[in-house]
Amino acid sequence: MSAKDTIAAQASAAGRAGVGIIRLSGPRAAELAEKIAGSLPTPRQAELRSFYNEQGEQIDQGLLLYFPAPHSFTGEDVIELQAHGGPVIMDELLQLSLQLGARHARPGEFSERAFLNGKLDLAQAEAIADLIDSTSRQAARLASRTLQGEFSKRIQQLQQSMTELRIYVEAAIDFPEEEIDFLSDGPVKQALTDIDSSLKRVLTSAKTGAVMRDGMNLVIAGRPNAGKSSLLNALAGSERAIVTDIPGTTRDILREHIQIDGMPLHILDTAGLRKTDDKIETEGIKRAHHALTQADCILWIYDDSVAEDAEPDAICQQDGIPLLRVSNKIDLTQTPAGPLDDGRIGLSARDGEGLDDLKQALKNIMGLDASTEGEFIARRRHLDALQRAARFVDSGKNALNGQSAGELLAEDLRQAQTALSEITGEFTSDDLLGEIFSSFCIGK
Repeated sequence: MSAKDTIAAQASAAGRAGVGIIRLSGPRAAELAEKIAGSLPTPRQAELRSFYNEQGEQIDQGLLLYFPAPHSFTGEDVIELQAHGGPVIMDELLQLSLQLGARHARPGEFSERAFLNGKLDLAQAEAIADLIDSTSRQAARLASRTLQGEFSKRIQQLQQSMTELRIYVEAAIDFPEEEIDFLSDGPVKQALTDIDSSLKRVLTSAKTGAVMRDGMNLVIAGRPNAGKSSLLNALAGSERAIVTDIPGTTRDILREHIQIDGMPLHILDTAGLRKTDDKIETEGIKRAHHALTQADCILWIYDDSVAEDAEPDAICQQDGIPLLRVSNKIDLTQTPAGPLDDGRIGLSARDGEGLDDLKQALKNIMGLDASTEGEFIARRRHLDALQRAARFVDSGKNALNGQSAGELLAEDLRQAQTALSEITGEFTSDDLLGEIFSSFCIGK
């Protein structure tokens, strides 16, 4: 396979539809379109054409669009054949394109060519897949903002600030005869502080974007009969889990996917944690402990009507994972609904009292309050790159303030820039590109 090949794929969804699209891109795209439709349309204007096979038999009649290079999505000549969307018609047009000299596009190859030809940076290319895969209106909006370049613009501003500071620092290192004591120069420290603050703001927004894209893994844990499954049903708004008064009813992990004000939430209801001789229940408890290690947030459920014999901290032991305590069954006690003095949230999974307070607490944990809409979509790899850049900036600050080491500061800034460049694709490996674009749709 070569980047100089002409590629073809169905760009519309598989199955029956009113309209289906076959897309071609590459140096021979226009030539193949002429063989199929007889002539090319005016660039960027849809024109009605009949599509013929190699024997001169009409396959269908539809719209033909031609986007000459470099003013196209991929930066190459692009052709779109828009015909009736039946599977037979789509397959015949695609097979005809392949017979005439095109090859079948790999997943994401159209977007990959757009990136390689400078039409999109890597963050924008990934946003195309995120926009297609969006499961909520908010996620779609954030993906659209990233596709329009909002995320990339923030990264470029950070890189520009780092470049300007590096120029000053490295110039002072290279020309010591100028006697510029840049290490004690106020503007240098202020510039580094500003970079650090801007980077942390972008990281905060990226965390919000990652939550909107991937959702939050919420593990519900606690003692048997605390009301874990009842709470799952209350959050899901339907009877998804079996609820009884018999301890140990839940034996395996129950998974449910819901949304709270547009935030995807992946809820895992686990077996009650206790000592038992039941082999099946023991396996369920083992799986519950494993689920705790995969959580973004742990929701520990107390039965407010009985005394607990252990605190969750001694059981969960998951450093860095937020732990939210909930006192359930307040309909049986005099405990008020909502936030309590001991940090718990009082609620009744049976009648829904306090449920809104719990939802707000979950949003707060993930950085989503009433005024937060997010700025752009982000992926886990973006968070990793931003966190590495932040560590290098912190190291540079220590080098400047503690060791007065200009050389170390310059190197830390360079490393921070390299980490940021991985987000937009200015610096990235072929393996990473293959991994990213392989998850795309064929035809996109």
